[in-house]
Amino acid sequence: MSEHPLSARGDHRVSRRRFLAGTGSVLGAAALAGTIATPARAEVPGLNCTPIPDGSQVRALVIGTGYGGSVAALRLARAGVDVHMIEMGMAWDAPGPDGKIFANTTKPDYRSFWLRTRTKQPLSQFLGFPLDKDVPVHTGILDAEDFAGITVYQGRGVGGGSLVNGGMAVTPLRERFPEILPTVDPAEMYSTYYPRANAGLGVTSVDVDWWENADCYQYARVGRKHAQRSGFPFVFVPNVYDWDYMKQEAAGSVQKSALAGEVIYGNNVGKKSLQKTYLARAAATGRVSVSPLHRVTSVSPAAAGGYTVVIDQIDTTGAVLVTKTVRADRVFFAAGSVGTGKLLTRLKATGALPALNDQIGKGWGDNGNVMCGRANHMWDPTGSLQSSMPTAGIDNWDAGGAFAEVAPLPTGIETYASFYLSITRTPRRAEFSWNPATGTVDLSWDRAWKQTSIDMARSIFDRINSKEGTIYRTDLFGAYKIWGDHLTYHPLGGAVLGRATDNYGRLHGYSGLYAIDGSLIPGNTSVNPFVTITALAERNIERIVAEDF
Repeated sequence: MSEHPLSARGDHRVSRRRFLAGTGSVLGAAALAGTIATPARAEVPGLNCTPIPDGSQVRALVIGTGYGGSVAALRLARAGVDVHMIEMGMAWDAPGPDGKIFANTTKPDYRSFWLRTRTKQPLSQFLGFPLDKDVPVHTGILDAEDFAGITVYQGRGVGGGSLVNGGMAVTPLRERFPEILPTVDPAEMYSTYYPRANAGLGVTSVDVDWWENADCYQYARVGRKHAQRSGFPFVFVPNVYDWDYMKQEAAGSVQKSALAGEVIYGNNVGKKSLQKTYLARAAATGRVSVSPLHRVTSVSPAAAGGYTVVIDQIDTTGAVLVTKTVRADRVFFAAGSVGTGKLLTRLKATGALPALNDQIGKGWGDNGNVMCGRANHMWDPTGSLQSSMPTAGIDNWDAGGAFAEVAPLPTGIETYASFYLSITRTPRRAEFSWNPATGTVDLSWDRAWKQTSIDMARSIFDRINSKEGTIYRTDLFGAYKIWGDHLTYHPLGGAVLGRATDNYGRLHGYSGLYAIDGSLIPGNTSVNPFVTITALAERNIERIVAEDF
């Protein structure tokens, strides 16, 4: 049985059996996960979102509600441990004035960006017109966090990055795994933890027969044709979207979600975010509670044992309402690569956790992200209706160091454009450092490092353009600018496994402190990273529960 979705294929058909095999034995892992993930349209048990009281004592405090934090909360709760999760963003459980929880991608509003006065969209222009606009300051769902040389896009809210990504759930090829996590045994990951993660996330694959004729995937079929004509493997990959629901969207029988372009500012119906999978099952234990709009500012050893945690409760403008102090027996840092990396860097530098080792803040990378668009000929329309959930990519990793997601450009009009997000084998790693003059954490990223990623992406698109007689689009990222080299959607590193921690995420220097998110992965996964983050968290928390609790 094939283990991964990234098996090269020259033909355009993929059997149902081969598709299921590519998900990492999803169905066969149901027993390991406890249950197949909650369907996207099912009633989701509500999380207990009561703000944590000042002076509380908790057995396990989890900072963040993304992939790693959600895995930790579920497994701890099922082991009989009461868990409280701290989330800087909102709960996203109440509709806005339009009756929907999340804003549409083409119409950003106050819900769209985290504490900005103006949107900062990944595509800043279209057909020569600027896309950004003024918005009220609000604790919106997408954070465009600026560092020197790079903007890092992150999800804000209960569910973390699962709220804002395209759901592309890729298990990396096994032969590439030693490059990703060299201290972890691939055999256990591919036999147990990747299948467990895929099952827990609700990963499934699109019905290829339907895909072949769906108007909403015309753009992907054009991408396939161009890739194969230039000799590149076109590979289908799984997703966490509810494909049955998408079929109903296409038939016009339900509220449109992916076919309404919903993606980077949240998806209202069809996507199985963590709220509908891990967090829903964690809530069902009755042992997990969450404090949205709470931000951890300090963690330090408590005189009575455990850790004193200082937390600001904020309002939707970011203003601090009250500062609370609680005591936790154990603390799990799961605020994402940037959140965890920044917080640990500050805690070490300012003396709150001085025994953290010198690997804190290091090994940070952008997963080699770079974006581009191509202008196709008039006989290659990509469709005015485009599903916002990608299903496939172009694999040139071994020859050119790039895997390119064939991405949607859901504008609602015909653009004749093919759009891509590439992941590349970039060797560059940055580190976080404390800046005492400004009281902030800096990142040592150099914008010039992106040239490596551009060169690797060009190994695909220069050849396609030459073969097709097409050109790059120059109107998406600024005037006459081809490459989206200013950003990453996939931040990784900052508390690398086996360096800042032991081989299971226990932070060196302190008993009862753990990193359990993308900060553990040193900068690159060769594909979209959230399945690997989830699988690693499943591996680590199993050992931590068995030995530390």
